[in-house]
Order: sequence, then structure tokens, then C-alpha cells
Amino acid sequence: MKRMFSLVGILLVCFSLLVGCSSGGAEKGSSEAEKPKASNEKVSLKMAVFPADEEVFKRGYENFKKDHPNVEITFETFPQQQYYEKIRMQLSGGEGYDLFTGQMDNMIDTGLLTPLDKYIKESKMDVAGYGTMYDTYKSDDKVLSLPYRKSNWMLYYNKSLFDEKGIDYPSDDMTWDEFRELAKKMTSGSGESKVYGAYLQQWPQTWYMSAVQDGASIIDKDLSPFKDALQLRIDLEKDGSIMKWSEQVTTGAHYNAAFQKGNIAMNLIGDWHVAQLRQAEKEGKLNFDWDVVPIPHPEGVAKNTSLALPVSIMMNKNTKHPKEAFEFLKYITGKEGAELLASEGYLTGYMDKDVEKAYLGDGTQKPENLHYFLETKEYPEYPMLPGVNNVVKEQIFKQEGELALLGQKSVDDAIKEITKRVKDEWASKYAGK
Repeated sequence: MKRMFSLVGILLVCFSLLVGCSSGGAEKGSSEAEKPKASNEKVSLKMAVFPADEEVFKRGYENFKKDHPNVEITFETFPQQQYYEKIRMQLSGGEGYDLFTGQMDNMIDTGLLTPLDKYIKESKMDVAGYGTMYDTYKSDDKVLSLPYRKSNWMLYYNKSLFDEKGIDYPSDDMTWDEFRELAKKMTSGSGESKVYGAYLQQWPQTWYMSAVQDGASIIDKDLSPFKDALQLRIDLEKDGSIMKWSEQVTTGAHYNAAFQKGNIAMNLIGDWHVAQLRQAEKEGKLNFDWDVVPIPHPEGVAKNTSLALPVSIMMNKNTKHPKEAFEFLKYITGKEGAELLASEGYLTGYMDKDVEKAYLGDGTQKPENLHYFLETKEYPEYPMLPGVNNVVKEQIFKQEGELALLGQKSVDDAIKEITKRVKDEWASKYAGK
């Protein structure tokens, strides 16, 4: 009988322990045990980035994972012309990305952008460094992305070519007419040995830039300022000072490879080219000296006036790891990431004295006149409205501009058709915006 009572006692004790393990007191212990597991749980993210930015994002991630060893990020990219088409295709298929870079107006119509306000507030993120751009990336009063670079434009030039010809370097206060004359002077030779006075990538903004510098927008009702802009590109081709648009397309010419080849005197492109040229120098691919000056400007417009189209990072609302995804977004677009990007030659969306210092460096890196980027007066390339880029720029301006560049349509007719199409295909849809 004593053995029976002892056995019953043992069973009661065991039962009590089992009940205790499932009680609130044990839940506290269970929760404590889960905390380290949660912080060490492996999280895999996928991010789409522009081709020119892939390497610096990988370097940024190496720094990020020192404090976030459990977060693994895979970066993917596509050729610039296919970039948005590819990521939209993936996103619509349900696979997609946790994060992606680009212009917000290109992606806002997908309905997949996560409002970041809650995450910004909870993380106590300092947004002062974004300046006016912080409000630029709001839609319906919600922040849908944060910028990591500004994309201001500059005129890069091959100092060695100018030295060989004994011609003065480009001025920091040069009109477009003066630019045309300088491009003529710097053009020589033919065939494989030809030296071009300048290179203009086949993107629409490289010909409509002068109109935007003068305050025009690609969605204005009056697009007459764009006539002179388009005519200038055609005149440069007629002079033989730049590669023809048709030849650029058929040969797949690209501003970076073209300039690095060493037979281009002046290259009109954005701030990201600094990082590309520095990388080429590290790899021993450049055999000439180079520098930058502000892009040419129309008569009556202040020097160092540039169009700008900041590039931002967006978060997919369907991500399974919003906390970790935002942590990387916060890192790369905020002060820490900005200092890294700036030291690599990127003109960052977030800017303060420390970032400026990182951007300028110790003065030993090229270009010598990097400071011009920090002194630029910026005009937005176009308003951040849905459809402006993919409908107006990529379709209307590109298609009609190409017809003029191919000689199939006069400049006047091209601008008339652009004006009509902007009204019919875009403005009528967004009349209330």
C-alpha cells in the first residue's frame, strides 16, 4: 500500500510538472528561449538593382551583415532597357523581390509598394538628410520609397585628348552653342581611328536636357522649347562630332565602354559614372586622365544647372520579411549607407557634412573637380507622377525623337506629334492630378 501511495505521489508530481510546463510561468521561459532563435533565424532576401549599382550594393551588404549576420541578400540585375519590364514581370508572377531600386513613378501603378511611414517612425530614423526629396517620394501622404542617389548630370572629359590637341579644357560656364563648337574642334580622323568630340547616350534626356534646364517639363502643354533641344542633337550628328543615333543602336554602343576606349573627348552622363571610371582605373583599363565640369546650359540659364532624377529603394508589400527588408533599406539609404556610397563616388540622396566629406575624400581620387556635383542647381527631369516615365518619356518622346533622328520626320513635326500624344495618351488620363 505504501508503494502504491508512493507511486501515486510520483505520478502527481510528474503531472504537476507537466501542467507547469504548459502554464503561463513556463510560457515566459519558452518566450525567452525563442528570443535568441528569432534573432539568429536565417532570413533570405532578394533585391533587384540597376546594373551600374550592383557592385556597390554588394559591398554595402558586406558591411550590413556584420550587424545582421542572419540576413542573406541576393542581388539581381538586368540590362537598363529591360530593367523595369523584367522586375514587373517577376513581381506580377508572385515570385518577385523583397526590395528593388528604380524611379518610384515606374512602379507605383503595381500596387506593390509598402508605405514606409510606420517603419520609419518605429526605427526613429533620421530623415532630415533627405531634405525636400523626402516629401517628393510621398503618394497620398505616404512615403513609398527613399532615395539612395540623386543622378545629377555632369560633362566628363578626356584631359589627355585635349592636351594632345593643345585645346583648352571645357569651361565650367559653357553654353550649348559653345559646346557644339568645342565638339567640332575635338573631332578628327575617320573609321577606327576617329576621335569624336562628344558622346550622347541614346536616351531621350540627352537631347531634351537643355529644355529641362530652362524650366520646361516633358508634360507641359507647350513643348516648343524642345525643338531647339532636338535640333542640337541632329546638328551634332551632322557635324560628325558625335556618333549617329542609328549607329549607336545597331552597334549597341554604351557611354561607359565608349568613353573608356579613349576616343571620346566629352561624355555627357550622370554622377554614377564617377564610380564606373574609378573602378576602371583600379582594374587598369584607363590609359588617359579625366575630369568633370558642369554640363552646358542654354543662354540665360545659370551655370551648373542640371536635370536630376533621384533613384530610390522600394519594398514589396508581399515580402515575408518586412522588418529585415526595411533594415537594409534604412541602412543603404540612410547616413551609414550614404557615407559608403559617397566614398565610392555616388551623389547620395541622404546628405550631411559627414557624407559630403566622404564624397569629396582626401583629394587624391579623380575627378579633381568633384565639388561641382555638390554645387549643382537641380531641376527635376519630370514630376513624380504615375506614367510620366514609361508613357511620356519611354514611349512618346523616345519613339517620336527616334523618327526625327532617323530623318523620317522633321523636328517640327516630331515635336507637334509629341505634344499631341502627351495630351491624348497621358495628360487626358491624369487631368485631375
